[in-house]
Amino acid sequence: MDLQEFMLKNLEIDKQKYGRIFSFVDFGNVNYWYEKDERDWDDNPLAKGQKLVVDIEKLAQFLNLFSEQKRFYYGWHKRIKRSWHILIRAKKNGFIKITKPIQFIKHYLNIEELENVKSRFIKEDYSGKFIEIPKSNFDVEISIDSIRLLNNYDTFCLLSSDSDFARLVEFLKKRGKKVIIIASGQVFYTLKNAANLYINAQKIKRIIAIIKETSPR
Repeated sequence: MDLQEFMLKNLEIDKQKYGRIFSFVDFGNVNYWYEKDERDWDDNPLAKGQKLVVDIEKLAQFLNLFSEQKRFYYGWHKRIKRSWHILIRAKKNGFIKITKPIQFIKHYLNIEELENVKSRFIKEDYSGKFIEIPKSNFDVEISIDSIRLLNNYDTFCLLSSDSDFARLVEFLKKRGKKVIIIASGQVFYTLKNAANLYINAQKIKRIIAIIKETSPR
């Protein structure tokens, strides 16, 4: 048994059982899977100034082990250079990328919040002081694509912890599809229980994450 077979067996991804697998990556969700983790994959504490991030190249290599197609959903904005870099890396690593402009939602600040937000992020209009929160959900796009491609795959593999996908999962299962959910954190039971296979993202931390040194603030 080679390393690939061992890894898939350990995760219970049986390619004969699940057939043609298409993976749908809700990267706006995946990108924060390990944000609050204080330990690495060997349970060693992270040093000050270190954090775990999902590496797109490693994620692609992992999905290549079992996916016939891997799709990458993420928003972009000209003011957020990091969003460009993420999408460029996704394309270079063989993902089919689906994107749209990020929208910014105004969040008006109360007195307590004003004390904890850096002044350079604060804007003001006639209603008060606010910050802009980027928002770019891909629930609709992932749902449409999963239905549009229904005849091309046997198993829908979703990388997201978003409970809004529970109804989509139910729909796909009624049409004879199997479902693999890979998620992290608090996952609503309706999404977890509807899956044929649920994989906690902590089990693949070693496979897809890297340690990043954060810049001093």
